[in-house]
Amino acid sequence: MTVVQVDGLRKTYGDLVAVHGVSFEVEQGEVFGMVGPNGAGKTTTIECVEGLRKPDGGSITVLGTGPRQDGYRLRQRIGMQLQEAGLPDRLKVWEAMDLFASFYEKPVPWESLLERFGLAEKRKSYIGSLSGGQKQRLFIALALLNDPEVVFLDELTTGLDPQARRAMWDMIREIRGQGKTVFLTTHYMEEAEELCDRVAIMDHGRIVALDTPAALIRSIGGERRIRFTLKGDFDEASLRGLGSVSRVERRDDTITIYGSGDQFLSGVVSALEREKVLFTGLSVREPSLEDVFLTLTGHEIRE
Repeated sequence: MTVVQVDGLRKTYGDLVAVHGVSFEVEQGEVFGMVGPNGAGKTTTIECVEGLRKPDGGSITVLGTGPRQDGYRLRQRIGMQLQEAGLPDRLKVWEAMDLFASFYEKPVPWESLLERFGLAEKRKSYIGSLSGGQKQRLFIALALLNDPEVVFLDELTTGLDPQARRAMWDMIREIRGQGKTVFLTTHYMEEAEELCDRVAIMDHGRIVALDTPAALIRSIGGERRIRFTLKGDFDEASLRGLGSVSRVERRDDTITIYGSGDQFLSGVVSALEREKVLFTGLSVREPSLEDVFLTLTGHEIRE
């Protein structure tokens, strides 16, 4: 069942076209990701879908209703974590939970949410004293107070260290495991590839591709890369007979070998061992959404 339907969404700010004719659907129970660099139009799009911004064109339906036409009823059924929550530093955790619970007709017990997200010991702490990861966990807890059917997460892991980011990923999987639909935005391609069932890649206000991460990667015919550091001599001719190798690059003592196919890695390693090439730090890089973005837009993703 389609829970979010967007057709021809357009939003401008003066002469700037932030979102230019965007269309997509989000299906029930999936994690749908909108990825792209800062300024691509992701936050504007998700805020229009949530009913926080008024579109200049197009149509939006969420759970069968228009977010601007019946915003109060809709917000009883959706959860929102905003990119900039703006909660006062001197507000205590329990006060924030209690305040937000008062906005809903049938809130879940917020004490259980604090336990679930490891914040029970911080219930009397000021929000300003929380770490970045703790704040993000609090924002997710606030978004789940009404037991929503659809959860919107905008740049949830921006600014978090790798450990805290992985913890957020686990929480998103848990939310999805409860049967809820998750719509998230991120500029981390690895995050979208790891979490999302389908991904819309956005750049300069337009969706340039939309599919599953695996299908998007297959669509560009991306190559795998083997990289290592030499500790002796190396003759590129030793790899020329391997059909799986397309090219070899050398920068000082760093060798990068490009290729594809099931025998690519094993063939290269066997050839290196046969020629007694000494090396360290061998790594293999698979094609990724980052490569898809580069292929489709002609530039690397901007922070």
